[in-house]
Amino acid sequence: MAEHETLSRTTGATVLTLVVVACAAGLADALRRRVRLRRRARPNAGAEPAVAHTHTHHGGPTIPRQRATGPSAETVRLTEAERDAFAVLVRRLAEGD
Repeated sequence: MAEHETLSRTTGATVLTLVVVACAAGLADALRRRVRLRRRARPNAGAEPAVAHTHTHHGGPTIPRQRATGPSAETVRLTEAERDAFAVLVRRLAEGD
């Protein structure tokens, strides 16, 4: 190691290089999967044409689908006194006092 190179600088460059290699490998793998899926979806020459799908799959399942329903809403029953106190608080906040 040369005099002007510090240990942290060398380690940082090594870590950055490893991250770039990992990203490139992940991208290459994703592209290979996409090509494989496209080839699998193509009908063979001379065979009956496949029925067209309404949805095409774009790559592997990386993000889970959202739930159809959200979490249940929470409700709290307030007494008349609590409602009045809340209304007073909202008025004060709206006025800026």
